[in-house]
Amino acid sequence: MIFMDSSVAIKVENLSKCYKLYEKPTDRLKESLHPLRKKYHRDFYALQHVSFDIKRGETVGIIGKNGSGKSTLLKMITGVLTPSAGEISVDGKISALLELGAGFNPEFTGVENIYMNGTIMGFSKLEMDAKLHDIIDFADIGDFIYQPVKMYSSGMFARLAFAVAINIDPDILIVDEALSVGDVFFQNKCFKKFQELKAKNVTILFVSHDMGSIKQMTQRVLWLKQGQQTMFDTTEVVCEAYFNEQLNMQNEWNQDLDVVKDKILADIIKNDGKMILPKLYTTGKKLVSDDVEIKSFFIKDNAGKQVDYLKVDHEYTAVLGAQFSNAMSNLIFGFVLENNKGIVILGVNSFINGNEKLIEVTRPCVMMVEFTFTLPRILKGDYLVSPAVAQGVQDKNVILTWLPSIAHITIENFGYNLSLIEIETGVKTTEYQPDCVEFVE
Repeated sequence: MIFMDSSVAIKVENLSKCYKLYEKPTDRLKESLHPLRKKYHRDFYALQHVSFDIKRGETVGIIGKNGSGKSTLLKMITGVLTPSAGEISVDGKISALLELGAGFNPEFTGVENIYMNGTIMGFSKLEMDAKLHDIIDFADIGDFIYQPVKMYSSGMFARLAFAVAINIDPDILIVDEALSVGDVFFQNKCFKKFQELKAKNVTILFVSHDMGSIKQMTQRVLWLKQGQQTMFDTTEVVCEAYFNEQLNMQNEWNQDLDVVKDKILADIIKNDGKMILPKLYTTGKKLVSDDVEIKSFFIKDNAGKQVDYLKVDHEYTAVLGAQFSNAMSNLIFGFVLENNKGIVILGVNSFINGNEKLIEVTRPCVMMVEFTFTLPRILKGDYLVSPAVAQGVQDKNVILTWLPSIAHITIENFGYNLSLIEIETGVKTTEYQPDCVEFVE
């Protein structure tokens, strides 16, 4: 039995998991019956001599290539697998997302599976009744919640599984790449929920191949390689070492993508005297006003084509079309760009970027605002765009219409992608003789 400090949620000591691999099915029988106990198998260690501890309220990442033992480790922590050697101690109620749909009965509806999972976790029906609304609201799969889960897509599975896992008040949350199947909108919602759980001192163990997520989410990282513990240290130290190894093995950063985008011409098109703009369709939560409605929002390139694949250092124009039912003054138009973890990377509006000028609408009309910009060198990946219209000044205003996360764009950066934003920096080197330099304390 491991002695655990009260500040520790998970402690793993000298953990190993060994599997016996046989060339043929009959070899297993031969081995069991051989009078001299001859071995017909070879030992394969999925994990060997792994030791670490996770403090209560800490978020720890686990990284490594496929087959490195990440999932095996999580299954042993949750009790799904039994260790071949070593000890594990866990202090707290665990909620885990290990395999998509694990623990779901395919014949049951989404609601029935919610109650079944709650029962497995030790909750009464009355307690699950109180949590049901939050789970259904977070999953956001519509009427499919009342259909058998065998009809669900992988994305629906992920939504429901994650919604159940985070709404049963766990002490420890374990997530094994379960979010990779969700769309960017769902990932954005999940990472915001992670922040809420961290604020509640929930311990999170997070497996991901997305180094951006690991850097954003975690305080410490465990790096596994072929079942061996390579490093367990602060996120900065481990991610830098991991990145350097990957960079030495292969140049992954300069691979071009064969991306073909052939969308409709999104410039102002006149047809019988009318301007034609792509209509914006919105779902989910939003803030709307009777006085103004954002009817169109899109990004176009220099050729005038609507695009959702952008490259850094290229020029683009974001177009916001808002319909007004009345004359209004002191208006501010804008949008923000955030990554799938909910971090705002860019914020643009007509007041800040328009020499602090406010816009006035003198009659019912459609106001079209265009923002032309050169995309800075931000980290490659998926991003969400949220347009808005406000009234007032920058420091004091009222948001009239706000459409969160209504557009998904992909940004490509063929640089090294070491940080959220790259900056151009002058570099100067000067060589001195050693006896010409003195270092003082």
